Amino acid sequence: MIESVPRHLFVPDRALAMPDSDEPNHPIDREARPEEWRAAVDSNTAIITQFDDGAEGGAGLFSSSCSAPATVRDFLSALDLRDRDRVLEIGTGTGWTAALISHRVGSENVTSIEIDPEVLAQAEKNLKQAGYLPRLVQGDGTAGQPDGAPYDRVHVACGVSEVPHAWVEQARPGGVIVLPWNPLYGNGHLARLTVAGNGTALGRFPEFANYMMARGQRIAGRSVSSYTEGTEPARSTTELDPRTVAWDSYGADIAIGTLVPGVEKRMCAADDDSGEWTLWLLEPGSGSWASVDYEPGRAAFTVEQWGDRHLWHEAAAAYLQWVDWGSPSQDRFGMTVASEGQTIWLDSPDNPINP
Repeated sequence: MIESVPRHLFVPDRALAMPDSDEPNHPIDREARPEEWRAAVDSNTAIITQFDDGAEGGAGLFSSSCSAPATVRDFLSALDLRDRDRVLEIGTGTGWTAALISHRVGSENVTSIEIDPEVLAQAEKNLKQAGYLPRLVQGDGTAGQPDGAPYDRVHVACGVSEVPHAWVEQARPGGVIVLPWNPLYGNGHLARLTVAGNGTALGRFPEFANYMMARGQRIAGRSVSSYTEGTEPARSTTELDPRTVAWDSYGADIAIGTLVPGVEKRMCAADDDSGEWTLWLLEPGSGSWASVDYEPGRAAFTVEQWGDRHLWHEAAAAYLQWVDWGSPSQDRFGMTVASEGQTIWLDSPDNPINP
């Protein structure tokens, strides 16, 4: 399916390539370096097509892209499209996935929503050039599009930490919602949810997936110094290696992010080749923070914490709870979305882990 619509029709002449390899990110320019541009388009490379919501002189925040083909393949495979399925897409972007879905189910069965009017206008041009005419709507996709409901499939192409119940309401019972669940802590995950007849949807996290956040669910970025400046942290040591807490597995990320809500994880390596780095735990709400310094060869690691919450103690306890559960992988965790909110569970919806 991924080969059914040429990707090059949806990539602008100038963009930023993010290769799925050790190769660094680099600008591509179709006019100046056509072979390099085409190589990026034809490879498993995510291509950033907009920064800072289109504003000039911003910080360089990625705000729109043409996703890497392997990622698109994972999402469309999870969507499991059938003939004449009615599909709602959240986040049109360049229009490439809207074209792929239209090719499978017919343009007349596809509604795609994009919050950015300039991005949507370019997507419309791209789609027409490729020969597809899905219904395009400019607006906030987290509200869905009720006048086209019920949908058989909902394809979400922007990250969310809180799944809008509108998507559940607008899908038919038995329908499927595929989305990037991007909690504040750690990595994002592909969630495949099946809609029940009681106003809920539930499913698991079969794959890793990081997407740009929906604009209404972004958390404003803050520097580490904005947390630490003027504080007097408590100091201690820990024998728990911060490397295991920081990147043991995607399953650990889900457990810690759920049991320690509202907390962001960052890893900052030393500027030299010492192998030293620091794990930072930051809570935007209260300003609480913690840091753990890793130094190769040491058996104990320096901890600093400040604020109403002792974030390292919370994260360490959550990690050890995950280990006590048997170190479950991400696909053993799942999510139920209801009108009152979302619940994360392990192995069964009857085993919620939310605090």
